[in-house]
Amino acid sequence: MIGPNTTHVTLLERVANADDEAAWTEFCERYGPLIRSFARRRHVNAAEIDDIMQDVLMILTKSMPKFEYDPAKGKFRSYLKTLVIRAVYRKTFQKKTPVLLEDIEAAVDSTRDDPETEAIWEEEWRQHHVRQAMRIIAIEFNEQDQQAFEFYGVQGRSVQETADDLEINVDQVYKAKSRILKRLGELIRLQVDDEG
Repeated sequence: MIGPNTTHVTLLERVANADDEAAWTEFCERYGPLIRSFARRRHVNAAEIDDIMQDVLMILTKSMPKFEYDPAKGKFRSYLKTLVIRAVYRKTFQKKTPVLLEDIEAAVDSTRDDPETEAIWEEEWRQHHVRQAMRIIAIEFNEQDQQAFEFYGVQGRSVQETADDLEINVDQVYKAKSRILKRLGELIRLQVDDEG
């Protein structure tokens, strides 16, 4: 399996080799939550989300062997967004009969200027980066620091309550939050730079 430090470009190059199952596993781990969450926010029911994930993977399986990453031609995230939106609309339109490809393409085209769809994708993309960075945080920081960050920095518990619950002093809570926030920012910047 490819680790969380694998670069975006390296992963795409490996996914282009359809026989590299480890790369596909990492791709699903990395982008699956993004795809599922976006579909959920576009009101796709839980039973159909797996179908959307499979649709996206099927299209990628066919297109990746010919895919050459060239940031000058556009970002992978835009390509992935188009695939996901297309899969969501395809699933939505399947409830109607007959389904016309033109209807799906028109719906996809209409989302290019839809601020709601764009806002949802951007929010999910940011969350995607946070999730990826947190995978590395889980490796680099001890459990106590992670819990202090979770309780104080994420859940909003008071610093004293966090310190008491973890049986550490307040200064340790502040330091854990500060170090993890700093590293989180670094990791997200690296990811964004890596994606071009």
